[in-house]
Amino acid sequence: MLKLLGFIIDCPDPMKLAAFYSELTGRPVMEGSHDDWAGITFGEVDLAFQRVEEYRPPTWPEDEHPKQYHLDFEVDEIEPEQRRVIELGATLQKDCIGPEGYGWQVYTDPVGHPFCLCRHQGVTWTDNGLEWP
Repeated sequence: MLKLLGFIIDCPDPMKLAAFYSELTGRPVMEGSHDDWAGITFGEVDLAFQRVEEYRPPTWPEDEHPKQYHLDFEVDEIEPEQRRVIELGATLQKDCIGPEGYGWQVYTDPVGHPFCLCRHQGVTWTDNGLEWP
């Protein structure tokens, strides 16, 4: 079972962009945010900002440089979900699962958009969503 964990936006300065969206939405920047990753919680889903070196902003509406984002899905077990998403047409791009079974895997969907399957230590699944340690 998948649950949408976060919507992640690439940027050159995560704390600066998180501060902007914090002011915009009236929601605080998450504890544990830092220079490479910052987030804001919206119920069960986080809006997060990830540092990308040599960031190039998207052009819109032109397609010269497309928008940048990826989705994170929290899973209770990596292996069954890995098999399922590959059967659906996803391609594994990078495996960052540690020896204890926690971390993430980066996939691309059938047309090349990235997304991650994540398994975080201490996360508890409930009928009301995820509970973080």
